Amino acid sequence: MNKKDLKEFLDVKVQQYNNLNFIESDPIQVPHLFHKKEDIEIAGFLTATIAWGNRKSIINNAKHMMSLLDNSPYDFVMNHQETDLEKLQQFVHRTFNGHDFIQFIVSLHHIYKNHNGLESVFSKYAENQSLQTSISKFKTIFFEIEHLQRTQKHISDPLKNSAAKRLNMYLRWMVRNDKTGVDFGIWKSLSPSQLSCPLDVHSGNVARKLDLLSRKQNDAKALLELDTALRQLDTKDPVKYDFALFGLGVFEGF
Repeated sequence: MNKKDLKEFLDVKVQQYNNLNFIESDPIQVPHLFHKKEDIEIAGFLTATIAWGNRKSIINNAKHMMSLLDNSPYDFVMNHQETDLEKLQQFVHRTFNGHDFIQFIVSLHHIYKNHNGLESVFSKYAENQSLQTSISKFKTIFFEIEHLQRTQKHISDPLKNSAAKRLNMYLRWMVRNDKTGVDFGIWKSLSPSQLSCPLDVHSGNVARKLDLLSRKQNDAKALLELDTALRQLDTKDPVKYDFALFGLGVFEGF
């Protein structure tokens, strides 16, 4: 189909999936349990970190994470004692284990205490039409304190050719605000126009079928290709099409 028809088709699919019903089966429901900005962004970050595999398992384990943080993630991050971390050792989601969880809490404390919080770090290194350098810089800052080497694998680096699907999804959650009640839009220092599509198996396969993407691997080069195509459809909010691509792939088997 031509560009005009493709945009009309995808815009309809965005309307279909970008609504409150989407939350019921999506990990974004976990940060929606909270109302305070810092709670939302920490809950969202931790949930996005483990967002691979079975979606029901992701949601259940993310909720378990929150219960281990006494359902007050920001307060736990900022005020925990060494002994409070011991109960986190029991946590496991695939290759993300309790030691990784503890490291994330310690690194988040460092981010909020010394770098003015998550939004501040991502905003500081933002480029006009990309947050991929921001993600890379964020990883460096996150692990600039003493840390477990094994835990580094749980934060992707786009500058090392990763599509960084989970962090791009997290940034969509924090930055987009289209009044539908799905994404939060609580990070006002960044714009939806800077976001990149969370590229995974589902969105990648659909994008290829729609000739939005030709590269076979789901890596940083493919992400740039897809971003370029989506920005031609909507320069201000290209990542709204994540709902269309994901919905077509997961719910319609497109």
